[in-house]
Amino acid sequence: MSRESWLVVIDPQAIFASPDSAWGSPFFGDVMPRIRELAGAFGDRVIVTRWMPTADRSTSWGAYFAAWPFADQPSGDPLFDLVPDAIGLSPHPTLDLPTFGKWGSAIEEIVGRGGHVVLAGVSTDCCVISTALAAADAGAHVTIAADACAGSTAENHAAAVRIMGLYPPQITVSDTAMVLTER
Repeated sequence: MSRESWLVVIDPQAIFASPDSAWGSPFFGDVMPRIRELAGAFGDRVIVTRWMPTADRSTSWGAYFAAWPFADQPSGDPLFDLVPDAIGLSPHPTLDLPTFGKWGSAIEEIVGRGGHVVLAGVSTDCCVISTALAAADAGAHVTIAADACAGSTAENHAAAVRIMGLYPPQITVSDTAMVLTER
């Protein structure tokens, strides 16, 4: 792993952490210590993203928000705040996007075309996999720190990791200890 690698921490927000949220991952608390450990090792090469409910409702997002009305709140709602353990993970401003996948020109401008990213965060079976596949398609080198990702269920997490594992060499499934060893 190159010293130029970046850690992308996907959506460490209250909406995905709270056990009271329909989108809360029961594994969120388990992965935050590993995310913090990775962020410490990556220093200033950390990007933190947030999912924001600002998508155009005239698209398929309209039906999505009709299905999940609890999440159709103003972007300043505390649901979308970073969890306390995620505050300060990065010296950079959060990258706020209304999409599941966070890969796009904003991240590519930071990490460089064909750059290497390590992904951690939530949810493995939605935003992480969407980011990983888009990054691989764009030519990035992607490592999934699988034990630093939380899925909606254990089964969905395992299924998403298994699918991402079908994309070598563009996507490599690893774990926190291996990522830290390769730094």
